[in-house]
Amino acid sequence: MDKIIMENMAFYGYHGVLHEEKTLGQKFFIDAYLYLSLKEAGETDDLNFSADYGAVYETIKKIVTGERFKLIEGLAERLCGAIFSSNPQVMKIRIRVKKPEAPVHGIFDYFGVEIERTRPV
Repeated sequence: MDKIIMENMAFYGYHGVLHEEKTLGQKFFIDAYLYLSLKEAGETDDLNFSADYGAVYETIKKIVTGERFKLIEGLAERLCGAIFSSNPQVMKIRIRVKKPEAPVHGIFDYFGVEIERTRPV
């Protein structure tokens, strides 16, 4: 299956369990992989046969910056649901949420989650 790749989208959000995370916020990086057939879009050069990644970006941005979740797992699920809702041609989604400033004492690039969901039949 073909895919649209959207990697390292950076946003500032207020997701977390700790009070500081909810009030100070932090950076989040999102990767999204949208699985769909791109054959007709490629043959016709017509966006109507693809997913508008600009619109998907705006959906992701609105959720990450405008909504609040205790868990990045909840954020990832919300992103999948919203993308499926507005893009009926997308059959599968893989979302990765990376939290580089997680409140953990240690040296790391990021902590994150990755979920993969297939459109319900």
